[in-house]
Amino acid sequence: MPEDTLRIDKWLWFARFRKTRGLAQDLCTGGHVKLNGATIAKPSVLVRTGDELELILGPYRRRVRVLALGERRGPAPEAQTLYQDVAPPERLHDPVMAPTPVRPAGAGRPTKRERRALEALRGRDVG
Repeated sequence: MPEDTLRIDKWLWFARFRKTRGLAQDLCTGGHVKLNGATIAKPSVLVRTGDELELILGPYRRRVRVLALGERRGPAPEAQTLYQDVAPPERLHDPVMAPTPVRPAGAGRPTKRERRALEALRGRDVG
């Protein structure tokens, strides 16, 4: 591996975009990272100084330019020297506040059918 490249999952972890390297790998395999305009699917893709990344982090899209590769996962001020924001974070969608499911007090535990309805309302897939 050339000295001037680094795996993208490692760089995302060094730059503190993700808390663990495994979460950085999940970000890459989930299709939430574009390197120079191309969506990457593997965390082993190499990143170089000057590359532009587009990251989807929660409801935000961030575009950053790689300024340095880094050697370790240091403190936040050190991590912020590894990249430069190309554009301010862009909100992908407005947070629509879904109504909070409410059960009457003293109604006991939900039945299986009620639980599935609550999970569907919350947007979770229960299988």
